[in-house]
Amino acid sequence: MNEMEKAAKGLLYDANYDEQLIKVREVTKKRLFDFNHTSFVDYEKRHSLLTQILGEMGENCTIEGPFYCDYGYNITVGTNFYANVNLVILDGARVSIGHNVFIAPNVGIYTAGHPLDVERRNQGLEYAWPVTIEDNVWIGAGVHILPGVTISSGSVIGAGAVATRNVPAESLVVGNPGKVVRKITDEDKKRFQ
Repeated sequence: MNEMEKAAKGLLYDANYDEQLIKVREVTKKRLFDFNHTSFVDYEKRHSLLTQILGEMGENCTIEGPFYCDYGYNITVGTNFYANVNLVILDGARVSIGHNVFIAPNVGIYTAGHPLDVERRNQGLEYAWPVTIEDNVWIGAGVHILPGVTISSGSVIGAGAVATRNVPAESLVVGNPGKVVRKITDEDKKRFQ
């Protein structure tokens, strides 16, 4: 089993020294460099580069630069997706993002984790667990989403929160570690009327 296959299974794999993974990351980094240095008004070129970077991308997808990821092919985004500046996705495993998802600036989505013991960590070993963000989710500024987490439909992750566990549907999460503080209700619709 090669290192890419180990990563896909959530096993420890050599992310730092495996030549195949290094080459794939180099191709992605080149495309990201081009994307991040293309004028924000050159929509056609930016869109073309995103289709080369991401595994799958729905209609009406906008990612403001700079944007960073490891591989790109593990990332899928649905329709009506918007990500503001400084989005970082460490996609050693699958990152599935649904429809109508909005991401504020300086957000990190991480599938990668490292062993606690120094010996294996110094060998360059890590694991990767998938992250899922379902439909109609809003992720506030400076949020960090950790490996293996699912953010369920209709939820809001408040600015600065660290999502360390799964989030139920229609929930508001704040804090570090992130905690559900309440459900999002019809009363929230009335707030700005």
